[in-house]
Amino acid sequence: MDAGECSTSQPPRPSSAPGSSPASASAAWAKLVPTDPAYPEVEVAEDDAVVCSLVAPAAGGEEVAWCEIRRNGGDVSSATIRNLSSDAIIVDGTIVKQEAADIKPGSEIVSGPQKEGHLVYTFEITPSKDQDKNNVKAILQAFSSLQRSDEEIALLESYASVKSNIVLGKQKNQSRKRPFSRSSDEINNADLPCPQCRTEFGGFRCSPGAAHLQCNGCGGMMPARSNVNIPQKCLGCDKAFCGSYWCSQGVNSSHCNLICSQETFKMISQRHISRLPDTVHGGNPYEKDITEKCIQQSGKTLQAVISEWISKFDNMEIDRSRLQLNNVDAITSTTYICNHCYNKFIDFLLYWYRVSIPRNLLPPDAVNRESCWYGFMCRTQHHRPDHAKKLNHVCRPTRGNP
Repeated sequence: MDAGECSTSQPPRPSSAPGSSPASASAAWAKLVPTDPAYPEVEVAEDDAVVCSLVAPAAGGEEVAWCEIRRNGGDVSSATIRNLSSDAIIVDGTIVKQEAADIKPGSEIVSGPQKEGHLVYTFEITPSKDQDKNNVKAILQAFSSLQRSDEEIALLESYASVKSNIVLGKQKNQSRKRPFSRSSDEINNADLPCPQCRTEFGGFRCSPGAAHLQCNGCGGMMPARSNVNIPQKCLGCDKAFCGSYWCSQGVNSSHCNLICSQETFKMISQRHISRLPDTVHGGNPYEKDITEKCIQQSGKTLQAVISEWISKFDNMEIDRSRLQLNNVDAITSTTYICNHCYNKFIDFLLYWYRVSIPRNLLPPDAVNRESCWYGFMCRTQHHRPDHAKKLNHVCRPTRGNP
């Protein structure tokens, strides 16, 4: 499914229409981020934009115009939303019919009159390149009056180049032949901005020299703390993610721009899935289609199927050797993992779901297919559609790699 479109001058066209484009000609200034990672973000690319996107998982991929989001003049931290649908929507827990409502970064927007059966979005402001550039300049100016070591200056330059692609010729020490680098665990609170270095949140403020972690999602910093209930690193990839930690501390994007959505890193059991990721079965669309048909024929929802197999996973009823994550023996339904690792986890569960289905219960077009010698490790399935369709690849390899 393509990302939603925005338009102010004419009704939005379906994203598959000839000549349509997935984004406006102007740069996006805001976006709606779905709480379900299976659905795409919706960019808002005009000052006065009609949002056209999927509003219900069961809508069959149909995108409709359901709201209008308008920036509040020069205030880049707030906006107004107006309901355009024939039914109500919910904004931060309040029913909105045809009137307008104020929204801010972090606002929760339900695309219908109730959460059940409708997509839920989080409103976020997208910083422009000029804003990023100004933020970086402000950081460098704040430290320019201090005596900084070559190593600290190099780290600041690295951060600036990643965040805004600025060439910082004057700050760079041309005599140094190798760039200095160190792990995020070793970075102290003076190197990069961290909200709790400046202000106390959740009863905690960083002490001088406290160790910090750099978020793999947004690049922002957070204190490295082992005595908090919310994990700060994904057990599946060992990368740090800040969304859930800052939520637990009562910090949101109004306090600091460099904060991820809580949906990027959360507990497996707290996640909801209503659509198969495109990456399932190694990205083989024919196998994905067969699995979707099997679930439909079972009369169960995708979430119900996943929940059943999560229980089997917790009960050690599944061979975990094929799960391509770190710390596989320690992962349970209460484990916090990132979106990327969650998609891998779903792929793993649906592999076992498929291999457990008796051949006679497969869709007619899949019953008589022979299994590929190389199974799920086959590389040919990714560049030869006829091979991907002709043979079953949801199986273990019986020969080496092709």
